[in-house]
Amino acid sequence: MDLGMDMWKYFGITHTDHTVMNPLSLEKTQELVGLLRLPEGGRVLDVACGKAEFLCLAAEAYRVMATGIELSPYTIEAARKNVETRGLADRIELLHMDGGEYKPKAPESLDLASCIGASWVFQNHRGTLAALTKMTRPGGLVLAGEPFWMTDPDPEYLKFTGDDPNMFGSHAGNVTVGEDVGLALLYTQVASPDDWDRYEGLQWQAAERYAADHPDDPDVEALLRSARRSRDAYLRWGRNCLGWALYLFRKP
Repeated sequence: MDLGMDMWKYFGITHTDHTVMNPLSLEKTQELVGLLRLPEGGRVLDVACGKAEFLCLAAEAYRVMATGIELSPYTIEAARKNVETRGLADRIELLHMDGGEYKPKAPESLDLASCIGASWVFQNHRGTLAALTKMTRPGGLVLAGEPFWMTDPDPEYLKFTGDDPNMFGSHAGNVTVGEDVGLALLYTQVASPDDWDRYEGLQWQAAERYAADHPDDPDVEALLRSARRSRDAYLRWGRNCLGWALYLFRKP
C-alpha cells in the first residue's frame, strides 16, 4: 500500500487509541498471558512490541525480565511511556531497532520469544517461527500473531488492495507451519469480528480526528486517503474473508 506519507507516522496516528496494536482485544491478550505459566525471572523477547502492553502484562504476572524491540520512532516512545508509568523500567528493556537484526546474548536462552502481527520482520510466518525457535530454550515457548484467510478472498478485494492471495494461509495452515518447524501447538487465540471491528474502527476514528485537529499538516490528505481506502476494503471484503490469531507453541 502506497501511503503517500511516512509509514511510521501513519501507523502512529492511526493506532493512537490502541492499547494492543493488533486485532486481539486487551481482554483476550490478558487471558493468553495467564496461560503462559512463565518461570519467575524468566527471559522474554517481543519483536515489534508496539506499545509494550504484552510485555507489561507478562512482567506484572510473572516478574520476568523482558526485551522489547520496536522500529517505529513514534511507537517506541509510547512503549517507553507505558513501561515507565507502570514502574517496569528495571525489568523491561526497550530497543529501537530492526527486530530482524536482533541477536540474544546466548542462542536457545529465552523462555518465551514472540512476534505478534509483524511476520514481515522475518519475511513470513515460517521465517518468524524459525527465527524465534532458534532463540528459545528447549521447553520454552514461541508465540506468533498472524492473519489467515477464512475464505478465498474476492478477486476484487485483491485488485483493490494489491495483495497476493498467497500472502496468508489458512488457520490450520498457520498451525501446520509451526509443526513443520518442529514446534508443538499449545493454544490458539482467535480475533472475533467484534475484535476486528474495534481494531479497524479505532484507526478510522483516529485518522479523522487527527485531520480535524491538524488541518495544516501537509500529510492530512494522504492520511485520510489511505485510512478511508483501508476502511472501504475492510467493510466491503476484508471483514468476511480475513481472520487473525495468536499461535502459542512449545519447543520440544
